[in-house]
Amino acid sequence: MRIFILSGQSNMAGRGGVHHKRWDGVVPPECAPSPSVLRLSAALEWEEACEPLHADIDVAKTCGVGPGMAFARAVLPGLQQPPGAAGIGLVPCAVGGTAIREWARGERLYEQMVCRARAAAGYGEIEAVLWYQGESDAESDAATAAYQGNMEMLIANVRADLGIPLLPFIQVALASGNKRNIEKVRNAQLSINLPNVVTVDALGLALNEDQLHLRTESQVKLGESLAQAYTGNFLQANC
Repeated sequence: MRIFILSGQSNMAGRGGVHHKRWDGVVPPECAPSPSVLRLSAALEWEEACEPLHADIDVAKTCGVGPGMAFARAVLPGLQQPPGAAGIGLVPCAVGGTAIREWARGERLYEQMVCRARAAAGYGEIEAVLWYQGESDAESDAATAAYQGNMEMLIANVRADLGIPLLPFIQVALASGNKRNIEKVRNAQLSINLPNVVTVDALGLALNEDQLHLRTESQVKLGESLAQAYTGNFLQANC
């Protein structure tokens, strides 16, 4: 399998279709299950992936549609897998409301992500980390100022701990957040200049009524943009 780590906070976990703490259950065709797309459960067991991908990971919040399934479905045609073969393994790790300091090496969320990635790696190659996080850091001037350095350290630590020195990271530049600091966090994200780090910009995607989380249709667009970033920058190199 080609394995992808999905991590960050709520917009990666998915809040598409969540209103007043309830998910509407609507799954767009671009996010429909496929026998070729599996997910690693919280119990470290592979199962056919379906929305909400993070339901047993981001357990303190109500999960809805995120970008992961749309990403996987968009990548599948380029893999030229035999029909019915398990082509993609998704490893959900995102947890809503988390700041990047909670993803530092030694912290529970970081260690859980690395543990899950290592478990998944026994069944295929880890192709990339998809990362969408930063809204919580925009709430703090100090966290905003430290964001770029913390993100660069996260990338270096994950690559070192998984033994993949050039592991691709596809990060998402924020679509929403504290108005005082959102542009500063976005600038930090867009300023990261490391090998095999690509940024997809979510700015302008439609938001839920909370003006923080992406709507279902926006998550589909984001997933497809992440797929384009992967196939355009890394797929041929990894074949």
